Amino acid sequence: MFSMQKIKGLPNGISDFKVLREKNYYYIDKTSLIEELQQEIGKTILFTRPRRFGKTLNMSMLQYFWDIQHAEENRTLFQGLYIESSPYFSEQGKYPVIFLSLKDLKERTWEGCQKAMKKLLSDLYDKHQFLREFLNPRDLKYFDRIWMEEKEANYSGVLKDLAKYLFQYYQKKVIILIDEYDTPMVSSYEHGYYEEAIAFFRNFYSAALKDNEYLQTGLMTGILRVAKEGIFSGLNNLVVYSILDEKYSSYFGLTEEEVEEALQYYEMEYKLQDVKEWYDGYRFGNTEIYNPWSILNYISNKKLDAYWIHTSNNFLVYDLLEKANINIFDDLQKVFQGKEIQKTIEYSFPFQDMTNPQEIWQLLVHSGYLKTEKSLDNHRYALKIPNQEIQSFFEKSFLNRFLGGVDMFGEMITALKKGKIEIFEKKLQDILLTKVSYHDVGQEEKYYHNLVLGMILSMSKEYEIHSNLESGYGRYDISLEPKDKMKSGFILELKVAKSEEELEKKAKEALQQIEDKKYDIEMKERGIQEIIPLGISFYGKKIQVLKSVKKAV
Repeated sequence: MFSMQKIKGLPNGISDFKVLREKNYYYIDKTSLIEELQQEIGKTILFTRPRRFGKTLNMSMLQYFWDIQHAEENRTLFQGLYIESSPYFSEQGKYPVIFLSLKDLKERTWEGCQKAMKKLLSDLYDKHQFLREFLNPRDLKYFDRIWMEEKEANYSGVLKDLAKYLFQYYQKKVIILIDEYDTPMVSSYEHGYYEEAIAFFRNFYSAALKDNEYLQTGLMTGILRVAKEGIFSGLNNLVVYSILDEKYSSYFGLTEEEVEEALQYYEMEYKLQDVKEWYDGYRFGNTEIYNPWSILNYISNKKLDAYWIHTSNNFLVYDLLEKANINIFDDLQKVFQGKEIQKTIEYSFPFQDMTNPQEIWQLLVHSGYLKTEKSLDNHRYALKIPNQEIQSFFEKSFLNRFLGGVDMFGEMITALKKGKIEIFEKKLQDILLTKVSYHDVGQEEKYYHNLVLGMILSMSKEYEIHSNLESGYGRYDISLEPKDKMKSGFILELKVAKSEEELEKKAKEALQQIEDKKYDIEMKERGIQEIIPLGISFYGKKIQVLKSVKKAV
């Protein structure tokens, strides 16, 4: 039971630092970030981190710390926090600040994006309308065009112009904070207006952050660093701190010590090991990091569940998976089984090269779906799935997206495990008919690998699953070896028929191949009592499944 002391509320979904502090929500002190950033005043910095790892809250904190407009009022927000005792606290309230968040700019069309951007910039100017009475007639005209969302306004130069006005008013250079700068680029790529968006935002960011004589410091956050040939082609003064860098590694996300303190505060410390398995596992630089969004929701709901994965539509991940080739699926298979893979990971993410399925590793790491287990050399890293939450994401999302959904695929797998091969065949046939396009089945290897990956994700707790491994006198397609040796094992051989009439013949050939090449030999040697060979033949969306049962001698 809790003591009589009033327990602080959890700041679920609260990213406004002032609200969090004034309402006395539980806050994990990250104000030492201010101290470190004060030593980099004059630079333009980009922080890239996965979504929901505290980027917006940190940017809000910086805004309230530096903002000259409400300096005295904001000073109280930092009482009792680390920065209050720092010599850098003297910098509180010393700068005009422009804060712009693009986290909600997720429009479906370029016209919609333009409209939403105009409204966002108009609202920004509205917060600074006190400047109007001090502007000369020429600048007032330009200010009002943005304020009133006029068509002929110079929207690409908005931030630089506002910085000029603030500099003239305060006689101090300006700090520009841009949160989730890459959100409109991701949406533009998803909805087919990337070229229009990149042309605008390249000029928008360059005007604000490059050769801006009114700029003291520029800070941006995002998930990805869009490659130089895109948005940063004109921004050669940019310093990037990504999840691969040690510096600033503990400021986004929660350290183990911070999680332990939170669990202890809410009297849930006895669940630490479970929490670790579900939400730990991220590595930023050399720092072990927990997912803060999931931790907050876990404490709030007192239930281990997948919270973070539902905060995005995961379009980019799905898009690259759909383009993936056989090599990608071989690596995904290893990852889904908890193994390491080694890949080269760079700082930049090239939207222009999204047709290259190898870019999936860049995306999965920077977006938080894979972790860097360890650094090797020449930008190569050992990669793994970080925790149970992400494993569950891949399981549910992959099955929903590619294999008919969790329920349909689950019914098929249940039938297989029970040896009800007729039902297994029917359920697989249903998936083919209802959820797989002719385009997919035309790429036989890819579809078969989807099937294997689905099995790995849904059956990995009970079975060791392998594909294209040597056994006996050849390589089988798929083997399912039960961890409980009293359960049945399965060997699946897949064939493609040239006609519907040839389905049965090909299924029999597959069974015969399993027999002739003794694919079951290794499973027998490891003590599996019953092994069920399955010959599966495909023709378009038609299938045939035949089985034979072999008892281990």
